[in-house]
Amino acid sequence: MKRVYTGKTKDVYETEQADLFLLKFKDDVTGTDGVFDPGANTVGLTIEGAGKSGLKMSIHFFELLNQKGFATHYVDADIENQTMTVKKAFAFGNGLEVICRFRAVGSFFRRYAAYCKEGQLLENFVEITVKDDERGDPPISKDALSMLGILSNEEYDKIKDETVQICNVIKGELAEKELELYDIKLEFGRDVNGQVMLIDEISGGNMRVYKNGEYLEPLQLEKEFLI
Repeated sequence: MKRVYTGKTKDVYETEQADLFLLKFKDDVTGTDGVFDPGANTVGLTIEGAGKSGLKMSIHFFELLNQKGFATHYVDADIENQTMTVKKAFAFGNGLEVICRFRAVGSFFRRYAAYCKEGQLLENFVEITVKDDERGDPPISKDALSMLGILSNEEYDKIKDETVQICNVIKGELAEKELELYDIKLEFGRDVNGQVMLIDEISGGNMRVYKNGEYLEPLQLEKEFLI
């Protein structure tokens, strides 16, 4: 298979079917100075088993969301080979990240610490950032996305609405295991027909989850959740 994209935590390969890609999950996770951070835009460390763990979590959530009628790129997966078959997707611009925040932590708290307390409750706060390592993945507004031709107002509204719905499904699933979702990063793209769909992965590497006030690393989260 031909590799068409090399990512921080996954590589993308062509398949024999023109409308499908194969994602290969790595053991690399984002962070800085050897500390995991789902909001970081650099690979911070390698954790043995992280790729398989991320794939297992992604399978669980994508299958659930597909059953609930959300449009996603997920087709099937092979846990042993750490691969996921997905529908071909096209990014918005050079890629966008959509963050849904339930508590003030991470970059949100660093930016707005003068106005909030760390861990303060937030109500489904959605923000979009531009994928741009050189510029630190800056946040971008609805108006700017439209004016720059990255995302239409209709697409923005759809993505924001679906993000809240999807993240509350995920939050509810975690809550059943007495786990609390603080924030989560999603990605969306267009399918071959131009329709918006959820892409990438849904795993411990994309979210901050706490148990009894203690943060859970991605591998520990998988063990706590998929039991």
